Amino acid sequence: QVQFVESGGGLVQPGGSLRLSCAASGFTLDNYATGWFRQAPGKEREGVSCISFSDGSTYYADSVKGRFTISRDGAKNTMYLQMNSLKPEDTGVYYCAAGDTIATMGPPFFGSWGQGTQVTVSS
Repeated sequence: QVQFVESGGGLVQPGGSLRLSCAASGFTLDNYATGWFRQAPGKEREGVSCISFSDGSTYYADSVKGRFTISRDGAKNTMYLQMNSLKPEDTGVYYCAAGDTIATMGPPFFGSWGQGTQVTVSS
């Protein structure tokens, strides 16, 4: 059974850093496109960053480019999101997902959403 367990969120001041982790089970992360999504209060879930399966290329939303870094550890079957220079607008629940392609990550194509991890950026 495909499962994602996100962790590492918390309350941080603007300009601070956090590292999110996504422990996957039921499949091998390295064999799929994988990515991070977030959902702010009252807004739709949006893509933040992803890693392509075909060549390992990484992609970032314009709003996080230069501040966030996505990576994954095949030995631990875990994906990470290093978030630096955090801003209040980064606040939200962060989720991870996987899929055969970047365009088909997450439900209904692959697995279901985990519980997510809350990131709150506030002074």
